[in-house]
Amino acid sequence: MDKNNYRIENDSLGDVQVPNDALYGAQTQRAVDNFAISGITMPRVFIRSIGLVKAACAAANTELKILDAEVSAAIQCAAKDVSCGHYDHDFPLDVFQTGSGTSTNMNANEVIAHLAAKQLNSPVNPNDQVNMSQSSNDVIPTCIHLSAALLLNERLIPALEQLMQVINDRSEALTQVVKTGRTHLMDAMPVTYAQELSGWKAQIEQSKDRLLDVQPRLFQLAIGGTAVGTGINAPEGFAEKVCAELSQLTNLPFEVTPNHFAAISSQDTAVELSGQLKTLAVALVKISNDLRWANSGPLAGLGEISLPVLQPGSSIMPGKVNPVVPEAVAMAATQAIGNDCCITLAGQSGNFQLNVMLPLVAHNLIQSIELLSNSVSLLADKAISKMTINIDRMESTLALNPILITALNRVIGYEQGAIIAKRAYAEKRTVLEVAIEVTGMDADELSRLLDPKNLT
Repeated sequence: MDKNNYRIENDSLGDVQVPNDALYGAQTQRAVDNFAISGITMPRVFIRSIGLVKAACAAANTELKILDAEVSAAIQCAAKDVSCGHYDHDFPLDVFQTGSGTSTNMNANEVIAHLAAKQLNSPVNPNDQVNMSQSSNDVIPTCIHLSAALLLNERLIPALEQLMQVINDRSEALTQVVKTGRTHLMDAMPVTYAQELSGWKAQIEQSKDRLLDVQPRLFQLAIGGTAVGTGINAPEGFAEKVCAELSQLTNLPFEVTPNHFAAISSQDTAVELSGQLKTLAVALVKISNDLRWANSGPLAGLGEISLPVLQPGSSIMPGKVNPVVPEAVAMAATQAIGNDCCITLAGQSGNFQLNVMLPLVAHNLIQSIELLSNSVSLLADKAISKMTINIDRMESTLALNPILITALNRVIGYEQGAIIAKRAYAEKRTVLEVAIEVTGMDADELSRLLDPKNLT
């Protein structure tokens, strides 16, 4: 590093060269030098959360009369600027760093101390003042919960509600549209399109309910446990005041964890939440695959629906159009399923009083929520709300569906029904035509019994 482009900072290990324009200090620079692994930095919402936590801690420390009010005000101002994203370029650390996230905690402490000192025109200590009453070991787990709670309530749950509304609106218009049902990808008894869509809506609604079920535990924060869960160096009442401040800043009901030892040494709530995100991801893949199959064709596939034409589908086949939205959603959902495996394994890495894969949990959990939030909105806006239902195609195939004979089981029995179904299929005739010939029953009665609308 050119000596004209750096300054000398120091920490307990000695002097470090830090870029002149960097707001961080020695400990951050050591982590920059040590962890050049992926180039993946901590997510934006995590930096937002750590800024909010530092602001809330400064306010609590001042209320408890252990931090000077003027210094606290400067720290809070700087921390909120960090939270708003004004200094994201000064958070360069790789996700793959020390397992406690200490490097990122110190990154925040140093940046906030630098900004506060500039405001006060006097030194602010990153450890003694910005990090007062805290440890990386309770700050980082707190930020994981806070980040996930913010994303769930601001993005994913509203997106799920939007998708449910879109599905519901389409269902209401399709109650009289009857299609061939399918099991094993083979023709089965008819259903209305509204009935098929109701299954999708129920999956999404149940996924939303599962996410809401996790939230009471997600709102419980590790802050106040400090290094090992005993709360060393944190005054009585500190954790409660921080949670109250965070609740005011976010309008979410945060509270102190009932057990700091569990909150710091494990990531069970993150594992639980990830599992529910995986369940949502599985539902999205199912819905996406239904859309892809129904859209298949246009000539040699099912052709029951037409998805919006969004882009050319081939670099060599002119006119080809592909179901790009369901494909993209299925890929994003598959990534979230993979993230769940990673979070599960990371959750196992609680050794005695600390989990040592916290940044990895943060990265994957946040990525899953963001991927699924965006996917749900995409599915609603560019697929389900705009798909065209090819009613003529569905009616023509339904009329030839030999499985309709199932409706006559109680009248003519399974064996005779099988004969009629096989003959209708072989001769490419309707079940009704063949049933009239084979059974000798009244044509009007058979028409009533075999009416697909009456079979749904």
